[in-house]
Amino acid sequence: MRSPILAALVLLAACTRPVEPPGGRFAQELAGHVAGAVQTCVPTFPSQNLRVIDPQTLAYGYGRTIYVNHLAAACPALSEYNTVISEVQGGQYCRGDRVRGLEPGGLIPGPTCNLGDWVPYRTP
Repeated sequence: MRSPILAALVLLAACTRPVEPPGGRFAQELAGHVAGAVQTCVPTFPSQNLRVIDPQTLAYGYGRTIYVNHLAAACPALSEYNTVISEVQGGQYCRGDRVRGLEPGGLIPGPTCNLGDWVPYRTP
């Protein structure tokens, strides 16, 4: 009786993928980057979007410079799969600008949250 149950558990364990720690993929992305001086605004680029790292952290940019923004508190509507809607002034993401999340297939965005300062991470 134990053999079929044990075999089923082994098969089930083989089918699952390892759980990635929160921010694990992002930590790999920042590997080799060095934090720079805090900035209140960063320029926007049409080919790049804000992306959610966790409900309290947004990132912007790829490659040599990645900007990270830690919100003052977790923003309930921000998750990895939601669209980030930003309300920016003058073509820059600045401290105090508002962001909200929109769930896939949703019609009404979540509550607004304010951006904090940006920390640039650059490759040396």
